[in-house]
Amino acid sequence: MPSYRLGEAAVALGVSVDTLRRWVDEGRVRGTRTAGRQRVIDSSELAGLAMESAPSHGAATAATASARNRLAGVVTRVTRDGVMAQVELQVGPHRIVSLLTREAADELGLAPGVIATAAIKSTSVMIERSAG
Repeated sequence: MPSYRLGEAAVALGVSVDTLRRWVDEGRVRGTRTAGRQRVIDSSELAGLAMESAPSHGAATAATASARNRLAGVVTRVTRDGVMAQVELQVGPHRIVSLLTREAADELGLAPGVIATAAIKSTSVMIERSAG
């Protein structure tokens, strides 16, 4: 399971690094330190925190924005069948759901706790994962 630096995790959760650092210090989420003393959060911890921090699924409000939105978040669920995959991404208080081929989800390594980006244009939502 990958781990993420506090800055990466904070962006995915829609909170400040200071807030996330405080949550680690308070024990709300478990963090560890790398050999270089950087704080990191395990992907499974990040997925749990994303689900805990999110309002109920119907609580998100609509907003207007440009047609080419890129929203970083945390994958909270991946449901695969023979051909398709349904991916749920928690972006701050918003839940994004995308349908894509199982092959694409497998190639991207999408699983709960992975940080990914929803690229939204019109009615299509594509999930991306950074190379890092």
